[in-house]
Amino acid sequence: MNFDQIIDRRNTESFKWNLYGADVLPLWIADTDFLSPPAVVEALHKRVDHGIFGYGCIPEGFNEVIIARMKAKYNWDVTADQISCVPGIVTGFNLLTRCICEKGDAIIFQTPAYPPFINSPVCAGLTGIHNPMYLDQDGRYKVDFDLFEKQIIENKVKVYIHCNPQNPTGRVFTREELEKIAEICLRHQVLICSDEIHCDILYDGNKHIPIASLSPEVSRITATFMAPSKTYNIAGLHASVAIIQDEELRNRYLNFKSYLIGDPGLLAMVAAKAAYEHGDEWLKENNAYLQANRDQIDEFLPTKLPGVSWSKPEATFLAWLDFRNSGIEGDYQQYLIDHAKVALNEGSTFGEEGKGFLRLNFGCTRAILEEAIERISRALP
Repeated sequence: MNFDQIIDRRNTESFKWNLYGADVLPLWIADTDFLSPPAVVEALHKRVDHGIFGYGCIPEGFNEVIIARMKAKYNWDVTADQISCVPGIVTGFNLLTRCICEKGDAIIFQTPAYPPFINSPVCAGLTGIHNPMYLDQDGRYKVDFDLFEKQIIENKVKVYIHCNPQNPTGRVFTREELEKIAEICLRHQVLICSDEIHCDILYDGNKHIPIASLSPEVSRITATFMAPSKTYNIAGLHASVAIIQDEELRNRYLNFKSYLIGDPGLLAMVAAKAAYEHGDEWLKENNAYLQANRDQIDEFLPTKLPGVSWSKPEATFLAWLDFRNSGIEGDYQQYLIDHAKVALNEGSTFGEEGKGFLRLNFGCTRAILEEAIERISRALP
């Protein structure tokens, strides 16, 4: 696969490439600029060539693919009845929190946080509790467990939205960290809603551990959401997987979902199955390319972007960049759009802890990444 191939996306209904002007390089919203795995494209062509697109169902063998994947990757035993599909992870965790919570209930999450974690509770009439992460002496983002437990107690938290690998910091939580999180949630009867959408994009030998796989006790209070969307660059097709092992919780979720949200569309499920079945050789190449992009940023920061720092991500294709010492005054995002013609995500949308930060999506060709860094370098005061 040629990941250096530059493909024009501006005339393809791409939200990423069409939001800003034609002179702006968009390194913001989290999809990549790479062709999806050939097996996905071939499966879609085959299904489209059939020419009939009536009501669809989950493809035969799809659940078996998920079961085998969970066992092979995580030694996690999942059964077919524990698996369901939903158009997206944001839809999934909204369904779960709304069927569990009542007006005024509290939901907690680690910040900086994926913006829907912050905004969704507000839309549902719930209270969002921000638990700020901190940088340790090694420059890694860590969970403040004492504050986490204190806030759960004081706010009568009902649901914890877990994000691993963490967006936007790129942390991959260790088994010890996950066990501590789970212990606190078990002790205070807090449901874990686990967003694991970036679990396949890992660097430096890091291993992903689904929090529900820790023990049967943790599994009983956890709903896990995964998707092929970031992994295989098929986010626009909207297909995600929910794994809920506790029967009572699963039935409650599925009953709430019924007649409200349908399954992913026919073509989305065809693509998802093909990606999971045949996309992992492509994924190895994809991750190697992304890791090289990440390392390129790490090399460029001290030389081309003095005053900009980061905590080197262990996963995802997202760079959480600290611009507070860059010399820029005012709106950092708008400054770079105006002066560098590069669009990044505004950090404050990830919570109070994001002020002064920008999120850069390095899921692009090396040439575009280097051009973006050069533009930002020239634009710094």
